[in-house]
Amino acid sequence: MSDMINTPRLRGFNTSAVVVAAVAIGFITFARLHAQTQAAHKDMSTTTGDAELRGRLTKEQYYVTKQNGTEPAFRNEYWDNHRPGIYVDVISGKPLFSSTDKFDSGTGWPSFTKPIDPAQVVEKSDGTFGMVRTEVRSRESDAHLGHLFDDGPRDKGGMRYCVNSAALRFIPVEKLKDEGYGEFLPLFDQKK
Repeated sequence: MSDMINTPRLRGFNTSAVVVAAVAIGFITFARLHAQTQAAHKDMSTTTGDAELRGRLTKEQYYVTKQNGTEPAFRNEYWDNHRPGIYVDVISGKPLFSSTDKFDSGTGWPSFTKPIDPAQVVEKSDGTFGMVRTEVRSRESDAHLGHLFDDGPRDKGGMRYCVNSAALRFIPVEKLKDEGYGEFLPLFDQKK
């Protein structure tokens, strides 16, 4: 009987193929479990993130950025702010607009001719309220910022980024370095 187990055919059986197959099956199982865990974690972090945002933002900031709201014209923090500095995403802190590109549009909301870095702003078609407009969102946080119109100053490209103050945090030029935005100081050296 022991001679049958040690036949050349069984002795020649490729054990490394079995090991490779076992490792592959183990890896596939691990990958599936990992994907399920990540999906569950994502669902949990979305809920936790939303709760954290609701605790960190004012009701108006949350309404504007996460519920695509609009604050009242002429009754918002930055519509008539003329101080030099930058405007960052209230959620992520990513720099979005500069006072060097801000102008008085007469609309009652902060208006800019362009973003600091166009890659940080996403444009989407918006068909709400029976109009077709271009919505502007922050790429980093997916926060609703406002809308883009083509009635801005012609000598600056003709665009008007009409943005809700509640979606922004203003950092005055004298605090840029202290708050970690020192790389944007050259924007204001050019204006001297």
